[in-house]
Amino acid sequence: MNGRPGFAALYPAACTFVFRKPPMTFQLPNKTELDSAARIVYDAMPPTPQYSWPLINHALGAEAWIKHENHTPTGAFKVRGGLVYMHELVQRLPQVRGVISATRGNHGLSIGYAVRRHGLTASIVVPNGNSKEKNAAMRALGVELIEYGNEFQESREYAARLGKERDLHMIPAFHRDLVRGVATYWCELLSAQPDLDIVFVPIGMGSGIGAAVAARNALGLCTKIIGVVSAHALSYKLSFEQERSIASPVSTVIADGMACRVPDDAALDVMIKFVDEIVAVTDDEVAAAMKLYYSATHNVAEGAGAAALAAAMQMKQALKYRKVGLPLCGGNVDSDLFASILMRSGQEIRSGAEGSLAAA
Repeated sequence: MNGRPGFAALYPAACTFVFRKPPMTFQLPNKTELDSAARIVYDAMPPTPQYSWPLINHALGAEAWIKHENHTPTGAFKVRGGLVYMHELVQRLPQVRGVISATRGNHGLSIGYAVRRHGLTASIVVPNGNSKEKNAAMRALGVELIEYGNEFQESREYAARLGKERDLHMIPAFHRDLVRGVATYWCELLSAQPDLDIVFVPIGMGSGIGAAVAARNALGLCTKIIGVVSAHALSYKLSFEQERSIASPVSTVIADGMACRVPDDAALDVMIKFVDEIVAVTDDEVAAAMKLYYSATHNVAEGAGAAALAAAMQMKQALKYRKVGLPLCGGNVDSDLFASILMRSGQEIRSGAEGSLAAA
């Protein structure tokens, strides 16, 4: 597929990557830039832990290392990107007084957390019916929350228009400084466990998987990278396979952090060149992984936070005896939705989630 080596064979020691497309215009951050990003991040928060949980290992038949990004100050990995982005923004444009962006939650939380360190204001656009508890958390950080549109892309386009009207700096969902910040968690994991055979990376707009690539390459490792999308939001998978941007409808009711209809071109470019494979997981598979995380570790995972484990469970036969990295990249799930997932099983999960969201 696309000239990439297949999943069945591990890379040779030389880790030679051969791809068909011309060089990227998006430049991945190097090790020096990742080290400087780490200093910015650690000024605001400590590194997060990675643990190998026996019950997860038993379920997978593999040695899995869980990276607990649910333990950050905002409950998700994106705070790292927000911290680095805002630090660089005020250095580059000291006249900026306010920022705007669109989110399903965790990106907005990261911005709200980061702007407070610089005395700026933040306006965040979310789709109608967005997570009640993520919305409340953003408001608690002092952001102006604006509800617009029926899905993320509509919110994103409205935020861009509103930013021009109000003369606010528009923060994109994918940017080199966001990737730099997020890559610090991958550097932590890959430095602690440099012999991981494979990592699974949930894909929202692409900063997480771009960061995994940047860290893996900067550290000179051969770790395979497998992206994970929702089976109910297939734009990045379809685009990756066809090597061109393809929009796809979004219908996931659990993995809202992966609800992308239109891929980012720069993020897609990184995936086409450096990612081995992209797999899709259903809402039922994600819900089962959320339950497994809770029963095996008593950690709460939101939908996107459990997607990597869901993909690993789907591919467990191929992972036998491998050493696998799984980011639990966020724990910000509404309590009523999480309760419905813990109480239900099988086909009940999807209908229960739909009911929970309809009541939101």
